[in-house]
Amino acid sequence: MALENKLGLTSSADLAREEERISKKKAAELFEKGILDSLPVGKFSTLQAIHKYLFEDIYDFAGELRTVNIAKGNFRFAPLMYLQAALDNIDKMPQSNFDEIIEKYVEMNIAHPFREGNGRSTRIWLDHILKNKIGKVVDWSKVNKEDYLLAMERSPIKDIEIKHLLKAALTDEVDSRDVYMKGIDHSYYYEGYTTFKTEEL
Repeated sequence: MALENKLGLTSSADLAREEERISKKKAAELFEKGILDSLPVGKFSTLQAIHKYLFEDIYDFAGELRTVNIAKGNFRFAPLMYLQAALDNIDKMPQSNFDEIIEKYVEMNIAHPFREGNGRSTRIWLDHILKNKIGKVVDWSKVNKEDYLLAMERSPIKDIEIKHLLKAALTDEVDSRDVYMKGIDHSYYYEGYTTFKTEEL
């Protein structure tokens, strides 16, 4: 069954295709219109704005906190009762160097604040922090899918792997539309990590 959506699609495969097409177009607009440049760096409000922009034509919940508990395999993301507190703490985390920024990224992944589309939104959010704080972004085309998925799964316990992986893919081409769009194109390459079983409350 497909998630309830504004497109009236009932096939999850059809929804996935349309979601990819629309959110890629909207992600390109974020870059081309300079919308990201006006948003505060490293704040949840910015991640919310990114998520809303990408998915507002698809889901009513775009930019809104999830109302279900979600898990991947045996790993449970932040429970609803602690989600807001987790996001408040993430807002306060330091972000002055690469290690601090990736630690913040890992914590936001554990929070997983939205019902769908966390990976795509959070990678744009991460690159926004990296660009503004250290003058670099990730060239996601240089990040191996399997290595990334495994590193992200282990990151709540040990973040050295994800730090090593992303540091090796850094580039100073922060204003390159091609590099930015590689990240958007590759978002769907990584999305397998965000297939959840859900518990309706």
